[in-house]
Amino acid sequence: MAAPGIHFLDARAPDGVRLYAIGDVHGRLDLLAAMHRGIAAEISKERPADWRVVHLGDYVDRGPASKGVIDFLIEVRKRDPRYLMLAGNHDIGFLDFLDAPEPDGLFMRYGGIQTAQSYGVALPQGSAWFGRSEAALRQGHAALVEAVPKTHVDFLRSLPFSLTFGDFFFCHAGIRPGVALEEQDTQDLMWIRDVFHNHPGLYPKIVVHGHTPVPEAEVMANRVNVDTLAWQSGNLTALVVDGADKRILAMSGEKG
Repeated sequence: MAAPGIHFLDARAPDGVRLYAIGDVHGRLDLLAAMHRGIAAEISKERPADWRVVHLGDYVDRGPASKGVIDFLIEVRKRDPRYLMLAGNHDIGFLDFLDAPEPDGLFMRYGGIQTAQSYGVALPQGSAWFGRSEAALRQGHAALVEAVPKTHVDFLRSLPFSLTFGDFFFCHAGIRPGVALEEQDTQDLMWIRDVFHNHPGLYPKIVVHGHTPVPEAEVMANRVNVDTLAWQSGNLTALVVDGADKRILAMSGEKG
């Protein structure tokens, strides 16, 4: 018999561990740095026994500073392993483009132009159906491969797709109902939407995710969505859990 699910109100972090879960960044280094400063100030002032900061993926594309975001995350993880990062679909899409450029894949259609620009590389605009030059795409791809440091590729390839702490399961997009957490498919963890969002029952753990933009953090009985479209709205959001206490932490800046 399946274990009963957990309601958000009853969910707890591990004893003595404060959890922060930060939503989709999408190249907004300014907001990410502000969020880290806010978290650091809280930790310095309140002195929790232990803590973890979980980033829920989608560090690149759309916003202006994808390269800077990855530099920042590499440095903070090197400085303290309690900073944890998960893979998002855009992060994997970036790796896929570096391996084999598709003119109409995720990277080219949904913000990869801005990612390339952050590395100092210009990629052709528009769609293949409207006359994009394949030669220009190949040239831009070669320049991008040259510009992206190996440390960035290694970082993105190192990212796990999920983490669990206490009564909380962290992933980028969500989970497939009826499938055990340890058996979730990585495509679902990065891409799933409606079947996950619309599931009325409780999950084995509270699923904390991003991927689907909402105007403000969406707190449900079985999941919490902290993707508040930071790259465009100027609002980056995190869930904070300390024991049984939960709250939303938000950082605001200029709209994209």
